[in-house]
Amino acid sequence: MPRNSYKRIQPDIDPIYKSFQVAKLINYVMQDGKKTVAEKIVYKTLELLKLEDNDPLVTFNKAITNVIPNKEVRPRRLGGASYLVPTDVREERKLYLALKWIVDAAKTRSNKEFKTFQEKLSTEIKEAAKNQGKAIEKRLQTEKLAAQNKAFAHLRW
Repeated sequence: MPRNSYKRIQPDIDPIYKSFQVAKLINYVMQDGKKTVAEKIVYKTLELLKLEDNDPLVTFNKAITNVIPNKEVRPRRLGGASYLVPTDVREERKLYLALKWIVDAAKTRSNKEFKTFQEKLSTEIKEAAKNQGKAIEKRLQTEKLAAQNKAFAHLRW
C-alpha cells in the first residue's frame, strides 16, 4: 500500500472557450507532448464546426453526451473462470471514454475523403451530435455487451 495518497491533477480550463471538455480533448489529441500542435488542431476543428453551426461548443457538448456510455463490462475472476460483469461507469471515466472514442474514430477515418485530421475530427463530432458515426457504434456495442452479460450482475462486489 502506498504511503502517500495519490492526488489527481486537474487540467487547466481552456483559455479561449473556457471549457474543461475542450482542455481534455486537447490533451487526448496531443502526441509526444506537443501541446501547441494539439491546440491548433482542436481550435481549427472548432472553427470548422463554427462555419456550419452557430455555436461549436453546443455541438461538441451534445456529441459528448450522445457518446457517453452508462454501462460497461469488467472481468471478474471467480473459481478459475473469468466472467464479464456489467458495472456502472464512473463520472470521470465517462468523459474519458467519450473523448477517446471520438478521437479514435476520427483517426480511423480514411484519407480519401478528408485531407487533414481537423476535417476528420469535425466530421466525427458532427456525426456524434446527430447520433451517428463510429463513436456512437462503439457506445452501442459496449452497452449491448453489458446487457448480454446481465446474468452475471450478481457477481459485482
